[in-house]
Amino acid sequence: MKKEIQDILNTLKPKMKPDRFYHTIGVIYTAANLAYAYDYDADKAMLAAALHDCAKLIGANDYIEECKKLHIPIAEYSYDSPHLLHADLGAYYAKEEYGVTDEEVLHAILVHTTGCPNMGLLDKILYLADYIEPGRFPYKGIDQLRKAAYTDIDYAVYLEAENVLEYLKEREFAQDPRTKETYKYYASILNRR
Repeated sequence: MKKEIQDILNTLKPKMKPDRFYHTIGVIYTAANLAYAYDYDADKAMLAAALHDCAKLIGANDYIEECKKLHIPIAEYSYDSPHLLHADLGAYYAKEEYGVTDEEVLHAILVHTTGCPNMGLLDKILYLADYIEPGRFPYKGIDQLRKAAYTDIDYAVYLEAENVLEYLKEREFAQDPRTKETYKYYASILNRR
């Protein structure tokens, strides 16, 4: 692991709750493995993974105020689901506090929770790694998703978006339009095969 990533982890560890820190380690591990599987830069994947939840050092109830203070745009649906703003804040902190200038890394952090249509490879790697890392509580379809992540990354993205939408619907939570767009986009890719 590069010294830069180790330094980030040394900074985050005392600030994060232990379960969040171990989740981050799991995401780093999974992102590196997916990067190797798809011949992508593992150091870049690990950097994005190390910082993907760096905004979770403050409470979800503070995300809206923090975004306002930093002039980060807040979509209307975020008022119902402020926890989603940790991705927006995370990309901001990665750039401003941790000095990340790589736009691919920053974009991957930005979309790691909801996905987006036409994701780049790093976007997909982080999106999936966050959802399938070894410490994730077993949920319906996780085994299928873990296998797909290493064999057909677009199918895995589709499965994750579908799973998230189903979870939100069952619990009657607000659905982020970006997740719906991700689902529809990757469904259309699979239908064209």
